[in-house]
Amino acid sequence: MPNTITVITAVHAPGAVHLPDAYKSLREQQLPDGWDWQWVIQEDGETDAVRPYVPDDARVSFGQGRAGRAAMARTMGLSRAEGAYVKVLDADDMLTPGALARDLRALMDHPDLGWATSRALDLLPDGSTVGFEGDPPQGPLARGAVLEFWRANGHRAQVHPATLFVRRDLLLALGGWMALPASEDTGLLMALNAVSRGWFTAETGLLYRKWPGQVTSQSAHTDAAERAARFAVVEARARVLAAMDGWRYEDTR
Repeated sequence: MPNTITVITAVHAPGAVHLPDAYKSLREQQLPDGWDWQWVIQEDGETDAVRPYVPDDARVSFGQGRAGRAAMARTMGLSRAEGAYVKVLDADDMLTPGALARDLRALMDHPDLGWATSRALDLLPDGSTVGFEGDPPQGPLARGAVLEFWRANGHRAQVHPATLFVRRDLLLALGGWMALPASEDTGLLMALNAVSRGWFTAETGLLYRKWPGQVTSQSAHTDAAERAARFAVVEARARVLAAMDGWRYEDTR
């Protein structure tokens, strides 16, 4: 369905309780006439804990599978993606009003761009929000710029991979999310930037929930040896891709 945005959400049992908030943020999105969204929810596992939180909506597709962390769940969910564009939405995060329309407009107005990101705010348990002061100016992001910033700034990107909006054909060409225990979204972002230009929207597009049960708050996420290995393969892949000719969008509709 060319006039569809597929929103992909990987969820594990502890995070399922946040799905209603994510759904509410989706229902509040306003898209151009003739456009709609599809929500692909993929459980990382096969429990009975997630399905009760999945909304009864014809636009929602729910699937389960062997546990393998977020990269596998998202990529398995990609098998059900029907849209020409794919938007990432973590189960515990929320889109801001107008986020999907702004992402869509960026890529429709700039057919030479492969992906888009936007400003994100951390949503703290007390309801307050905190922003990142290193955001780039609104506009195109050059090939390689995100990777170079990430390398020079302690492996912290200046755009948030959880805000990613991408052309589905480009996402498929890169094989989906990297097969890593964490940083799989960063790996994809660096690969995308290695082969194509992107876009950054300065208006806030995502509320990134901070809570004790999230995967990035676990001690394993910051294990020094694993972290170094993850980032080494992320950078190596991006550099190999950057040496290629890059990606070119062709409208095959």
